[in-house]
Amino acid sequence: MSYNIFSGSFGSIFKRSRTTDTKSEEKNATVELLKSSVLVAFSGALRIHLAFLLLHIQSSIITCVAGGLIIYTVYTLDRALESEEDSVNRMELNGSNKKIGLVVSLLAFITGAYILAKEGMLVIAFVPFVIGYLYSKGIKIGKFALKLKGGLGIKNIVVGLTWGICIAGVAGSGCENLIPVVMVFIFFGVKLFINSTIYDFKDIKGDTLAGIRTLPVGLGVRKTRNLLTAMHLFSHLIVGIAIIHGALAFEPLIILYSFACGLICIQKFTNSEGEEFPSQKLGRTVLIDGESTSIIGLRMVAGTLIA
Repeated sequence: MSYNIFSGSFGSIFKRSRTTDTKSEEKNATVELLKSSVLVAFSGALRIHLAFLLLHIQSSIITCVAGGLIIYTVYTLDRALESEEDSVNRMELNGSNKKIGLVVSLLAFITGAYILAKEGMLVIAFVPFVIGYLYSKGIKIGKFALKLKGGLGIKNIVVGLTWGICIAGVAGSGCENLIPVVMVFIFFGVKLFINSTIYDFKDIKGDTLAGIRTLPVGLGVRKTRNLLTAMHLFSHLIVGIAIIHGALAFEPLIILYSFACGLICIQKFTNSEGEEFPSQKLGRTVLIDGESTSIIGLRMVAGTLIA
């Protein structure tokens, strides 16, 4: 009997230990879920600020924050709702409390939408969700059916289209001339298309498993790299011409840094061979998600030196 008591107590200790470990893992995964979209949201808010600068419009901090909250909502929702590819590409989120992610996302969206509504831009807050629904679920009216998910590079087009519209729409809502707004849309839409494709190079395994035909999966490394380079050159050429003709504000530092940074990212981070080292991951994060922060920092330094 004493042995049974001992073994039972010993087993309960391990059971409590496993329960504690499980709760700890869930807590850590939940924290990872909540913070996984913070950097991309912050970067998005700064991109809206850059769009204000290019349009030669006084930037509104509160509006930029609202845009960042909408971006945070969309990306956190996407990760909280679990997709097959994320179970492979983002294993650190496995076991997270999705309900907490959904609640935090809802609060972020309500706050962002309220701010945009006060500025008369409530419609823009719903743009990512409409495009996202068409992408993942689609619509069906009689014999007509539209579903974007699954086509070659469609995910990247959706990313570029969604955030290009949101950034240009928020910054250019008070702009009477449509041409500068279109130029800003092209600039950021193409940039985010390229950035999302660069990130796809590290997610080839998960995307292939989920049947998502991203460009690296469908076209291969070399052709995708050439396509991204051509798009990068084209978008910066268009914006450069717009600046020369006065359609956009004279902001050479924004364009030159973006041009150099984009070329480096395309050449450096479009290699899917071998395991990714922490230094490579950090470099990609700094140059892609941290690009807008670097531009604004350099612009402030340059402004101080000139003054």
